[in-house]
Amino acid sequence: MTTTQIPVSRSARDARTEPERARQRRPLRPGRIVLYVFLTVVALGWLAPLLLAVYASLRPYQETAKYGYFSLPHHLSFHYYLQAWRDGDMPLYFRNSLIIAVPGVIVTLFLASFVAFAISRYRIPGRKFLLVMFTAGNLLPPQVMVTPLYTVYTKIPLPDWISSSDSLYDSYLGVILIHIAFQTGFCVFVLYNYMRTIPIELTEAAIVDGAGVWRQYWRVILPLARPALGALATLEFTFIYNDFLWALVLMSTGDKLPVTSALNNLRGQFFTDYNLLAAGSVMVALPTLIVFFLLQKQFVAGLTLGANKG
Repeated sequence: MTTTQIPVSRSARDARTEPERARQRRPLRPGRIVLYVFLTVVALGWLAPLLLAVYASLRPYQETAKYGYFSLPHHLSFHYYLQAWRDGDMPLYFRNSLIIAVPGVIVTLFLASFVAFAISRYRIPGRKFLLVMFTAGNLLPPQVMVTPLYTVYTKIPLPDWISSSDSLYDSYLGVILIHIAFQTGFCVFVLYNYMRTIPIELTEAAIVDGAGVWRQYWRVILPLARPALGALATLEFTFIYNDFLWALVLMSTGDKLPVTSALNNLRGQFFTDYNLLAAGSVMVALPTLIVFFLLQKQFVAGLTLGANKG
């Protein structure tokens, strides 16, 4: 079996690329130039602290103390990164953060996507009120719940193989659960608004083909919600990974704390080498940057959802 290619005339190709040529020849207006300059300044403002931390982490403290942090470098090395990795016990604390963040993100997205699917696809009585209640939970300041949660956690028993304190307090599970509770509402709100844009005819066709609720969710809706899930996965991993409040309140064992606490190990009793601290901060920030670059395509697609809808 052979395939034949339909020849395309030169005039057809020229006509097809004419709008692109027109866009390329479009002159830059003053308003667009001002917008580009403004966005460039804002981007540099956001990047400045990170770039300064990277720059300081590569220089000896004696050099910056003598010439200042904004002086030209005389010597650059990765010595501080090796020292921060060793003195801060980074492998242990990175493991702790991943134990908390990865299950927290997965369970949060699963629960939120299923709730959003049910609210957006089925006429559940009081579904609008349920959505408002999920969203309203994010408006409550977490500091208000510190004391009640601490009291409740110390009274909930757990087996020894889950918690060394025989309670929900001082366990990874307790920190994971509080993150799931606080982040699910935001994810439900985002996914609900996205799933409403998916044509209802798709689920109706799946019902005609005999698909149950689970198959409609897993085989039809969830693959179409991949951009929104990618964007939320990036945000949620950043939120949970960077959080230190709940681990500090709900944990007492130092070896269970997340990696954000490792920076405390780099501070001396009488002297703090801020270049060493900068190296540790850059290392702590690397996992969130890696996750962003891995999910960058889905994250950008998730941010622009609905931009072309009237």
